Amino acid sequence: MRLTEVDGKALLRRHGIAVPRGVLLQAGENPPNDTTSWPGFLLKAQILEGGRGKRGLVRRFDKPADFRDVRRLILATLDDADTPLLLEEAIPIVREIFTAVRVDGTRQRLELLIAPRGGENVEQSAKLARIPVEQAASVSPEAVFPAIAKLFPIELAARLARYAARLPEIARQEDLELLEINPLALTQDGSLVACDAKIITDDSSGFRHGPEEFAVSRMLAERAMTALEHSARDLGFQLVETPGDVVLVTSGAGLAMMMMDLLADHGLRAASFMDNLPGAPDETMTERLKIARALADRPNIKAIVFQTVIASRSLAERVDALAAWIAAEPLPKPLFVGLAAGHAATRKMSTDEAVEKLRALGVAAFTDPVALVKAVARAVG
Repeated sequence: MRLTEVDGKALLRRHGIAVPRGVLLQAGENPPNDTTSWPGFLLKAQILEGGRGKRGLVRRFDKPADFRDVRRLILATLDDADTPLLLEEAIPIVREIFTAVRVDGTRQRLELLIAPRGGENVEQSAKLARIPVEQAASVSPEAVFPAIAKLFPIELAARLARYAARLPEIARQEDLELLEINPLALTQDGSLVACDAKIITDDSSGFRHGPEEFAVSRMLAERAMTALEHSARDLGFQLVETPGDVVLVTSGAGLAMMMMDLLADHGLRAASFMDNLPGAPDETMTERLKIARALADRPNIKAIVFQTVIASRSLAERVDALAAWIAAEPLPKPLFVGLAAGHAATRKMSTDEAVEKLRALGVAAFTDPVALVKAVARAVG
């Protein structure tokens, strides 16, 4: 789950990371009186997407009397006038710095990133220190100082090393996939203050955290879900609707991502992403197909792609259930099926037999996902 800035800064604050003073304002609320003495103000829309600055959703003003005009400008840009706003003290910044901890999926470890300038597209900067963090190992300032000292004056590098060394442990304790502070502000009095925070939590770790945590982020995530996404969750799996022309039905994130990439390679775009939910039922194929049919009724959809990989469950039962779904009512768009099965799954029916059964029903079926996607591309142009 991606956190709003206000929730992300609450997380940082409880770990002793300095952030500017701020107050969350709901729709129609005015700033409390004790904010009028701040030297300057920032008003920030609390949404789950990035790029707020470019969209005019972060605005600075100097006088409390300007609050209403600034709020009006921000809300005019948003689809939802009830979007909460973060009113924050504008602090004097001498220098903006970028620092982050992220999961390096290739090497299966954390990676600490430090850059001498904050801003957009920092990760592509040539002046970016990438410091590997070994699994379960604590990070000392001495370990990260040599890399940081190549980018900053020695005194500042020493302070940044002490600061940055704390971040991997925060990421571990909070089950974070990403902890990005950009900008990390060096102020006139020499303090380091996290002026913005992009934080993504690991959804699979939710059982270790209370449901009351990150209330604003959870509320916005709920509000952003479509009716079909809500229905899918109630049926036991996760659906994300995406702008596309092919309904994609899969049973796991890795398989879904592979198929999305294959579709994109052939000029097609998936209109759906499906994944398993923690604690969900073992079998949700029928439910996924129900949602797929609803998606396929839309005029922009050209085809339905069903790709399944079975390790031990019966392939025969899977194909029979799929055949029953096909027979229940005419499909609104052409269906293409991909099958892969382990030895234990094919005791009653081989993959070749499954393909022949589906083809006898008029369904294009394949054991090779690339051949499947090529057939889709040819059929829908």
